[in-house]
Amino acid sequence: MSTEYDVLVVGAGIQGAGVAESLSAEGYRVAILEQTAVAAGTSSRSSKLIHGGLRYLESGQLGLVRECLLERKWLLEHKPDLVHLVPFLIPVYRHSKRSPLMIRAGLSLYALLAGIFNPYSRFKSLDINDWDALEGLNRDDLLAVYRYYDAQTDDTALTQEAIRNAMRDGAELICPGSLVGAEVTDKFVIADYFHQGQLNTLHCQVLVNCTGPWIEETNSKCSPRPKLPPLDLVAGTHIQVPLKLANKIFYVEAEDGRAVFVMPWQGETLIGTTERPYHGNPSEVAPTLEEKTYLLRTLKQYFPQTRPLQLHEVSDAYSGLRVLPLSEKSPFSRSRETLICCDREKHPRILAVAGGKLTSYRATARSVVKKLRPTLEAAVHVSQPGVQVTSSTDVPPRERNH
Repeated sequence: MSTEYDVLVVGAGIQGAGVAESLSAEGYRVAILEQTAVAAGTSSRSSKLIHGGLRYLESGQLGLVRECLLERKWLLEHKPDLVHLVPFLIPVYRHSKRSPLMIRAGLSLYALLAGIFNPYSRFKSLDINDWDALEGLNRDDLLAVYRYYDAQTDDTALTQEAIRNAMRDGAELICPGSLVGAEVTDKFVIADYFHQGQLNTLHCQVLVNCTGPWIEETNSKCSPRPKLPPLDLVAGTHIQVPLKLANKIFYVEAEDGRAVFVMPWQGETLIGTTERPYHGNPSEVAPTLEEKTYLLRTLKQYFPQTRPLQLHEVSDAYSGLRVLPLSEKSPFSRSRETLICCDREKHPRILAVAGGKLTSYRATARSVVKKLRPTLEAAVHVSQPGVQVTSSTDVPPRERNH
């Protein structure tokens, strides 16, 4: 294993995987340091969706929605084995907080942002004669049902593929490995880490902190530290029940007005998600009784055949953590933009990636590479020939193409 790299990426969730994949594809020598396993955290505990974020239109995040819709299109076209189009159904009731007119307006804007010639942007209002085929959906006071399309994926598999791509292009994965400390010097960032019970040291030009909920802990081990904005951890819980409702995804409104998805997953039905502030150890986040009850109650409200289900019959439940800007607003209303924080404005040596969405992981990676390129190009001009890095797949890195 080499001890000299261009970039050390800390964290092998989807953001770290995407950054490592992009940098390795450009020929940079990359090491990935992961404390547990690839996609062990939030990247295996998401809603399994590749989507533009229809609900973010309510908070005016048009740029984010447009970016995610473009990324959705690319993923559908380039990773059809992992990302597939699924019909989404939005039932609107007399008691719904969002009227049929509001839903139609939102879907129209969503389609416009996706591109009028985008084949994935079409939507329609289902004819009342088609409501009988809606998998037992509660039709009491039902006013309208809209159908549009987004995509579903296996979040763990998507993350693992990005890591494999990075390794194919020469990256090395150090796992399990935990960062002890990192210090910027004139020539290198010197990083100490534990691996296989031993303290090791490597040298790199840049360190990228992609540790998600552990971002502040990792940042505290770096010198100098990028200045992070005040951040919140927000837990989101999903439950899985042993019933197969449909090959469609229902986008329903919970009792408090929040959006909840009811979707097929592994032959059963997945329901999520919740949003609650979390202040504990990220490794210990777990579904609460209140969250599981809330989700099961929402399911029963819309699908009467599930009403005999009891809480002990839930076949699985998991919680993931979002990193959001600190705010007095509810988590539902906060910005989902990815924040990239640097230790310095020009030629940064340490970056921290706060937040980020599964759908837009490639866009985040492009932004990181753009910020790093001046630092890495400057290092190429002054460095001496170093040790060549070979991945565990024995595929040598490609030549730099600057």
